[in-house]
Amino acid sequence: MPSFFPTAKSDPELFPFRPGLTFAFFNALAWQIGIGTPMVLFAQQLGATPFQVGLAYSFVFVLTPVQIVSTALLPRYGFKAVMLGGWRTRSFFLAVPAALALFAMRGEQPWMIAALVWSVFFFCLFRSIGAASGVAWFYAILPAGLRGRYFANDQFVSAVAGVGTLLACASLFALLPVYWALLVQYVIALAGSTVSYFSLRQMPDAERPVSISLRTVLRDTPRHLLRASHFRRYVWLAVGFALISTPIAPFAAYYLKVGPALSSGQIMLFEVLRYAGVMTAAWTIRRRIDVTGAKPFFLLALGLYLVVAVYWWFFLRNGFGGIGGVFAVYFLLGLGAATWAISNLNYLPKILSAEERTVAVSVHGAVTAFIGGFSPIIWGHFLKQGDAPGTFDATVFQWFFVSVALGALGLSPLIARLPEEKGHPVEPILIGNAILNPIRAVTYLVNLIDLRSLGGGGAKPVERVDADKETRD
Repeated sequence: MPSFFPTAKSDPELFPFRPGLTFAFFNALAWQIGIGTPMVLFAQQLGATPFQVGLAYSFVFVLTPVQIVSTALLPRYGFKAVMLGGWRTRSFFLAVPAALALFAMRGEQPWMIAALVWSVFFFCLFRSIGAASGVAWFYAILPAGLRGRYFANDQFVSAVAGVGTLLACASLFALLPVYWALLVQYVIALAGSTVSYFSLRQMPDAERPVSISLRTVLRDTPRHLLRASHFRRYVWLAVGFALISTPIAPFAAYYLKVGPALSSGQIMLFEVLRYAGVMTAAWTIRRRIDVTGAKPFFLLALGLYLVVAVYWWFFLRNGFGGIGGVFAVYFLLGLGAATWAISNLNYLPKILSAEERTVAVSVHGAVTAFIGGFSPIIWGHFLKQGDAPGTFDATVFQWFFVSVALGALGLSPLIARLPEEKGHPVEPILIGNAILNPIRAVTYLVNLIDLRSLGGGGAKPVERVDADKETRD
């Protein structure tokens, strides 16, 4: 297991990049609260409809194209300045929910819901701008031999921070009145965002790219999506999975709050179990996937989602399984999400040549995140009962899980027919906390955008973000 933070004595090679790991730790505090379940519970408490909750939750996905376009800023401002600018500006929008929590103590007002949703939009917008630099910057400054060890540590500290944040939120909801608990949580998020920003400032910058081949991406995207190939088959299957999986987390939390009327603290404990499932998959499956191949684990993920869908259908009908069953199904949900994420990162290099990998993987990340991100918006529209605050159509939610079950059953034989060579393990794509944050990890795949120069003549290209060059422990 990697050490928590390297020291000059414990790991002198990794020690110079310790600020990056400090960033990963404190950044987890910000996103767990700012765009996770605490945000969903806050919106519900203010009286937001399922549509408004689905809209807010989807922003991190549907703003993915901004992340690609923002790479055009890198030649002019450099990696470090773009990421610092995005992270600094997004922090201001964490102050909006903190202020709303204070105001809401005197009574909720309809305008507060719109203010919260817009704050999440701008948080995700500037996060997308800053994230255009992230992976490319770290690949440029990390020696090739250190990348695997660095990202293993990154995953470890992010996991510890993520679980710690969820437990802290559950405790705060249990000990404090709801708006006081939310106020403290957003102060924690602000503090985490601030520390992560100043940690990034300590990291060295990389040489600016001469230009970014957005032209190549725009030219090649239709070819990758429409030309008959193994990649095209797989990317549209991945889109189907994103459509059935993305809405589960926000609407499950919303329903548990307005249906069985569980406390926010209980719902946060369910989230801890979901994260436990993610970590269980991250530290077990990836050690076996080179032997078995990715397809069995794709099918396992779909089977887990089928179990989740069937359980929720019965639970919505008659409360089947009670609280214990909900705990179990949250664990299975995290296990299934991480199993798919790990399989995805291992399968993509098998169907793409080294020459086309960066652009094709960027296309995969952008398309699945963007299209899948509309699913919570669409289902949120059908789940609301008129415009009355705090209403939720449980019957429609049952039909949603019928669609999840049918989707998992329909995808399984198609996944089973995908080509895959066994016995020839390839280096998987590993991008920071992609395994331990599978719910949003797909949006980071766009960071594998090709950074080769388009500039005139013999302009020197910057180092490409080639996932196949990465080493692992």
